[in-house]
Amino acid sequence: MALRGVWQLQKLVVNYCDWGGSSRGIRAFMEKHLPAFKENNPHLEVVTELVRGQHPNLKGIYKNHNERVVCVRNLPPEDVLLQATRLRNSLGRKVVKLRTRHVTKRPSVQGTWTTETQM
Repeated sequence: MALRGVWQLQKLVVNYCDWGGSSRGIRAFMEKHLPAFKENNPHLEVVTELVRGQHPNLKGIYKNHNERVVCVRNLPPEDVLLQATRLRNSLGRKVVKLRTRHVTKRPSVQGTWTTETQM
């Protein structure tokens, strides 16, 4: 995703094994979809790394120095492309779990409104 017109994903690292069966989908992705993905995203540096004996994964490195790693073990090439597109479209921010659904700097003195509140 672009923040103020600048794509946040800086580098996409594709780790795969040339022998393992769990890397079959990512090897097919590299043959079929990766050249078109590189061509459609010229701002993105795509690096492939051969890591033998490990399950395949995609690692996204963002401009804010955060990293996201997605395991693509036993996925078909279309799903690997979907995961690469999701990494490209995300901002790279850490996921923060909210304590409540309502976020405010000044919480109500009277309490949070619920459907059981009597009038």
